[in-house]
Amino acid sequence: MRKRARSPIISPPGATLRLSRRRVLGFAAGACAVLASPAVRAQVASRVVVIGGGFAGASFARAVKREDPGIAVALVEPRTHYTACPLSNAVIAGMRDMSAQHFGYAGIEADGIVHVPQKAVRVEADQRRVVLADEVRLSYDRLIVAPGIDLRFDAIPGYDAAAVEQMPHAWKAGEQTLLLRRQLEAMADGGLVVISAPANPFRCPPGPYERASLIAHYLQAHKPRSKILILDAKDAFSKQRLFEAGWAALYPGMIEWVGLSFGGGVTGVDPATRTVRTEFGEHRAAVANVIPPQRAGAIADIAGVADRTGWCPIDPVSFESRLVPNVHVIGDAAIGGAMPKSAFTANAQAKACASAVVALLHGRNPGEPKLINTCYSLLAPDYGISIAGVYSPRDGLLAEVEGAGGTSPLDATGAERAEEATFGAAWFDTITTEAFG
Repeated sequence: MRKRARSPIISPPGATLRLSRRRVLGFAAGACAVLASPAVRAQVASRVVVIGGGFAGASFARAVKREDPGIAVALVEPRTHYTACPLSNAVIAGMRDMSAQHFGYAGIEADGIVHVPQKAVRVEADQRRVVLADEVRLSYDRLIVAPGIDLRFDAIPGYDAAAVEQMPHAWKAGEQTLLLRRQLEAMADGGLVVISAPANPFRCPPGPYERASLIAHYLQAHKPRSKILILDAKDAFSKQRLFEAGWAALYPGMIEWVGLSFGGGVTGVDPATRTVRTEFGEHRAAVANVIPPQRAGAIADIAGVADRTGWCPIDPVSFESRLVPNVHVIGDAAIGGAMPKSAFTANAQAKACASAVVALLHGRNPGEPKLINTCYSLLAPDYGISIAGVYSPRDGLLAEVEGAGGTSPLDATGAERAEEATFGAAWFDTITTEAFG
């Protein structure tokens, strides 16, 4: 099969080049080093560009490099470190330091992957190029889009980018996480904490309920007369029976959940007074945590891989976009069928996609993947629950393999709950090491 002639992996615009010359030369030198490798000296290296340095993008970059060291890989991520969302609820509850959530990209660079600290602003799919903020262009044979989520500030009347200073979402870990923690610390005993949970799909389906649990743990110790109200835009949620049993055992009378049919849908907010409105009335909160609906990160729309839902339809075998050829979408941004949006899912999809991309670059058909997701949730430092599932392609989507998953038993002992909490911490250490080194 005749190979298409390749242009350089970086094409400067010819004027000024704001991306540091050293990094550009390093990128070019990395490609030359690949070409000089005895195993691939006779051929030009394939080029893969990854947009997004979270669990999906970082895991993919390392996985594809492990499978084929001859592939030149660039990870486009403007941040110098990634702040992980898993376990960030423990930061909010004062159980964990924020520094434990930070992960750099030195391990990725040590694998021969070039970290490009720029923002991708455009994808020229017909030319197979990614355009950076300073107009530097990165050429690719395959592009991986892993932008995570953006928050839909247009979805709740009164809630916008400015409102997050009064009513934090804390759904992207970082300063918002710490803001919500500070508001809880400043709240008087007896105050009402309102959590607004969105309709599906959204990042980390059990997350709002783990958050309520760990906030309750903090309040029980420091402000025991306080209450938590969860206003939900749906009538059921992930691991519901396990959460409700845990709340009854650990925090009796402290947490109230209101589903959509009973007035849980939020119809508007007033950030100035921290008032949350529903069709059934208003709730004046001492602390209001508003988690709005979400969509794929903005570059997905710019690249043309997001559809009218705001999410990205994919082929469930290769994760290639159904809208733009030679572009693959993984992680939270992808329409994953039955597979939830989680860090475990992002990591699993990244590894499956890496195998598919290597096969495609070598002219082979990708094998059909089987993907696993396990989600641990903490209700207290020594009380964990989990849900697991196995997924495979069916009817154009990722479907759950019947009978292959399950949840923690409702009648588990205290020792078993403590063991699950330990498993959750070990999982976090494993997945962050696998993604970031």
